[in-house]
Amino acid sequence: MLALQDVDAHLSNALSYAGCLIAQNTNDHEAIRFNERLQVASASFQNLNDALNQQLAKLSKKQFSDLLKHQELQPIQFVLEERRLRALEKLPLEQEALIHDLAVDGFHGWYQLYQTHVGKMRIPCTIEGKKQLLSVGQAYNQLTHPDHKTRSHVFTQWTKAWEKEKDTLAQILNHISGFRSKVYEKRGWKSSLKEALDLNRLSEKTLSTMWQVISENKTPFLDYFKAKAKLLKQKKLAWHDIAAPIGKQQKNISYQEGFALIEEHFQTFSPSMGRLAKQAKQQEWIEAEDRPGKSPGGFCTPFPLQKQSRIFMTYSDSLDNLMTLAHELGHAYHSQAVFDLPHLAQNYPMSLAETASTFAEQILSDALLKKATKSDEKIFLLDQRLQRSSIFFMNIHSRFLFESELYEKRKHSTLSADELCEMMQNAQKTAFCQSLSEYHPYFWAEKLHFYLTELPFYNFPYAFGYLFSMGIYALGQTLPKGFAKRYHSLLQDTGRMSCEELAKKHLDVDLTAPDFWQGAIDVAINDARQFALAAKKKF
Repeated sequence: MLALQDVDAHLSNALSYAGCLIAQNTNDHEAIRFNERLQVASASFQNLNDALNQQLAKLSKKQFSDLLKHQELQPIQFVLEERRLRALEKLPLEQEALIHDLAVDGFHGWYQLYQTHVGKMRIPCTIEGKKQLLSVGQAYNQLTHPDHKTRSHVFTQWTKAWEKEKDTLAQILNHISGFRSKVYEKRGWKSSLKEALDLNRLSEKTLSTMWQVISENKTPFLDYFKAKAKLLKQKKLAWHDIAAPIGKQQKNISYQEGFALIEEHFQTFSPSMGRLAKQAKQQEWIEAEDRPGKSPGGFCTPFPLQKQSRIFMTYSDSLDNLMTLAHELGHAYHSQAVFDLPHLAQNYPMSLAETASTFAEQILSDALLKKATKSDEKIFLLDQRLQRSSIFFMNIHSRFLFESELYEKRKHSTLSADELCEMMQNAQKTAFCQSLSEYHPYFWAEKLHFYLTELPFYNFPYAFGYLFSMGIYALGQTLPKGFAKRYHSLLQDTGRMSCEELAKKHLDVDLTAPDFWQGAIDVAINDARQFALAAKKKF
């Protein structure tokens, strides 16, 4: 077990290294080949882990209890208990291995087909008088164009493109959901949520309570939609208006200036966060240069052997870039908190992966809001925050409703593209409380997350992570200065207990009760009220 743990740490290190090499130069073919070899090694390593987990499952309760008495295994007791329980709930090793082998072409292959098919799509659009044939990614970026007519035109073309491909994509989604449902049936799992909840170390009761509190608190965000529609000179927001830019960023923020802001406000909350930011800059952990040949987006990846992180992004002096930098430094702080633990105790679930990054963003965003003096700047900053909140409370909610219905219905029959469109639009109308003038029934075809084969329900962990972080932030505003140390201790434990145990131990809250979630959502409600007041002055 300890030998496998050591191999895991070295493999993680190598994968991080390969990922960084490819991201900073997408044409580095040697790095790409290196990464391919690592993927093969990872698959072999997973088979070893599966075999070990099955051996744990074969032990009697007494034998397993005696095993855990070994001093060197006690720091990873939670992980071993979890692995044994998961193995007991699955099929025998030979059958699970067969599923794994068949999945390469019969399950994961459908996801790869989706990627290839969508990658070849081209969408004809007219942008600022120029006719263009755009890729899906290029067209998607135009959906946030400042001009309403341009957004509407692109959205119309966008919808037509997905409609044209609907039957092929419906077939792919049916096969992915059908394969997964059949595996669950063979394992004797009745709930389609079981795997996702287990992987996120979360109870169904907690998830249900979170959605209930969100559903009961949507009115302030509907008011935000109404106020934003007025500012955009629309009667109601359409789907493609939600992320439309509004207000005004007062000035560009250079990398040096932005980093100084982050370091200052991290330091104000926690000296250890401030030190981490300073270390990252001084030791050059961050690749932020704006140059061609880099991958899009940003990430933070840990190097457990060196107990360091590396951050990748492209910084071009915008507020969005600044928030991304703070976000990724939050991830680095989370990694720093767990590096001294055994490697297996460092692996936290997706539900908790965004805790520190969202928290870091909130620290900086609050500081910028307090400094904002002009109404356009304040509206801009609040809108950025509320766009994010509405994604979690409305968009993510609609995805969860749709996917829940998809897996329930898929147990009994396949679903046509038109049925999927109807399900998607109904889910959106429910989640957005009938507040939009136009919806996006083809969102099921567009959204990559529905087609991911590694993890089902790639939606609710985002909402959970955001609200969990906001709840911690809200508590931190009311507690004494020692809260920063409690927060660090909480991050340390994210890989060695369930979400409910973590919250009870470090925050003394019950995640299955609504109180914590209400306090979390109140942070965003305050933003919505501030936005309404600021917008009213512009009418």
